[in-house]
Parts: sequence; C-alpha cells; structure tokens
Amino acid sequence: MTDGGAVLPWLVIRQDEGGNRYRVGRYATRAEAEKVADRLDTRGHQRLYVVERAGQAAG
Repeated sequence: MTDGGAVLPWLVIRQDEGGNRYRVGRYATRAEAEKVADRLDTRGHQRLYVVERAGQAAG
C-alpha cells in the first residue's frame, strides 16, 4: 500500500446517514489522518468521519 513509494496506512473514511462508507484519503500517521477528519467534521454535514488503519475490519 504505497503512493509513490510512501507507506500510507491510515485512512479517513466518510460514513453518511445511510451507512454508506467512502475512503476520503490515506495518510502516513494517525495524527495526520485525525487532523483531516476533525477538520471535515467541523463543516457540520450529516456525515461521520472516522480514522482506521488500512486492513482493519469495519464495524
């Protein structure tokens, strides 16, 4: 799982009110992914942004 040779194991996932999940981005560190998720959460939409490690089982 690389992007131009960099390992990006942390995912930001958007989950909408219908339970659909979409990958928003991949990041090198959990802190970086959480910063992005927090910034997206502040927009006030009816969506949930979560951080997961790649390969981690959902739910």
